[in-house]
Amino acid sequence: MKFGVVVFPGSNCDQDCVHVLRNVLGQDVVELWHADRSVDNVDCLILPGGFAYGDYLRAGAVAAMSSIMSSVKAFAQTRRPVLGICNGFQVLLEAGLLPGAMLRNHSHQFRCQPVWMRVESTRSPMMWKLREGQVLQMPVAHGEGNYFAPDTILEELERSGRVVFRYCDAEGEIGEKANPNGAARNIAGICNEAGNVVGLMPHPERAAEAVLGSTDGRLIFESIIAYLYAWVMAAR
Repeated sequence: MKFGVVVFPGSNCDQDCVHVLRNVLGQDVVELWHADRSVDNVDCLILPGGFAYGDYLRAGAVAAMSSIMSSVKAFAQTRRPVLGICNGFQVLLEAGLLPGAMLRNHSHQFRCQPVWMRVESTRSPMMWKLREGQVLQMPVAHGEGNYFAPDTILEELERSGRVVFRYCDAEGEIGEKANPNGAARNIAGICNEAGNVVGLMPHPERAAEAVLGSTDGRLIFESIIAYLYAWVMAAR
């Protein structure tokens, strides 16, 4: 399988994603510059974390208007996987590929810490190796991770199983103390209606090797790989 990691000016987690995909999981990876217009030669797109364009205006707002995003939108319409991590999630929101918005953390402080999150739904094909109720540990590193959406959208996300991750404690309990940023309903990640576009604030690429303290993030990438192989085989 071939992964494309989109690189914006200010991205700083792109090489982490490249390393995990290429060196840990043995996948073919190419880096796609924000000015590129073609993404047709890859099977999955990753929008990594960082501070794209310095997060001017709002986090992800300028990146959402970059040249490559029209191709990302067209790619998503083919139902191939698109994963947005942290700043990448913010870009997907600003580009309209996912609903809602990110506000400043309720503490008004940058949060860089390990968190727990519970798998709420496996509706997305990108969750193949995960199970509902499973608790994962990964780090967060953001100043604008406070997910917000109107109640009507939140209810629709809940009803349709599109809340894929929710902040919790180590036992899987949902509560205010487990919420690092004040996100509505402890939401840590969501997917689109088709399930092929997923955004999450925690960093799976920083939890894919034992030396980093957790390998839980590896399950997300392995799920995508498993789905891609099944999807390619079905296409044949």
